[in-house]
Amino acid sequence: MSIVYPRRNILKLASLALPLGSGWRESTVSGFETPVTGRTFEAPVNDSFPTQTPELVREMVTVSHFDLNRVKELVEARPSLARAAWDWGFGDWETALGAASHMGNRGIAEYLIQKGARPSLFSATMLGQVDVVKAFVAAQPGVQRIEGPHGISLLSHAKAGGEASRSVLEFLNALGDADGDPPVPLADSDANTLKGIYTFGVAVNQQIEVSVEHGKLTWARRGTMGRQLFHLGERVFYPGGAHAVRIEFKEDGPTTVMTVKDPGVVLVAQRVKEK
Repeated sequence: MSIVYPRRNILKLASLALPLGSGWRESTVSGFETPVTGRTFEAPVNDSFPTQTPELVREMVTVSHFDLNRVKELVEARPSLARAAWDWGFGDWETALGAASHMGNRGIAEYLIQKGARPSLFSATMLGQVDVVKAFVAAQPGVQRIEGPHGISLLSHAKAGGEASRSVLEFLNALGDADGDPPVPLADSDANTLKGIYTFGVAVNQQIEVSVEHGKLTWARRGTMGRQLFHLGERVFYPGGAHAVRIEFKEDGPTTVMTVKDPGVVLVAQRVKEK
């Protein structure tokens, strides 16, 4: 199963990148006196301390898809960011190395590993390390069916690696089950029927936009990254990278109601009537 990345989502990823030392800069508390020297200095403190600033972590994973220079700037400033991980929604966790791996960005992947990122089956696949991939499969039969971030298959990672990962691609093709299950087809008429704005409250961010891009549905809460939806049949979907979540659409008189289950009902939203 392959994932189609809508162009506007890639552009939105780029827009999330922040200037170094600006958007994620931590607030400070000044006038702290050290017990040893008696000197005062400004110590960085934020509400999430000692965990890293969420905006900084998100930027690190974001730019690891496409921007080696920015990756280097961030890691040189904070070496531990080489191991950063971010939840894009519904538990769709992605590491910086995972981002580089499914994009086929060898330069970023190799740099991150050099700086302490933890190699994985997915990075080995993209980098063409066929002996490593074979060892994974031998040690854990069926591991080739495990999906990466956003539900991207292991086979897709091999394709992303290009010529350097040809031997891995051939090995996975021979296994026959490293590409995931295809979604149930969704007619264009059904997709267009479901698109629109759904609300579950009065606040601006209590809106969900369902749009159609490249013939596929994208689900996005206002102010967040969109999630591609995969059809299970009868207008029931799951978002990429979250097989356990169910997003259902049902007609209710003149409108359409969306129900999100994770695994129980966590959100019910109603489509806004178009003006």
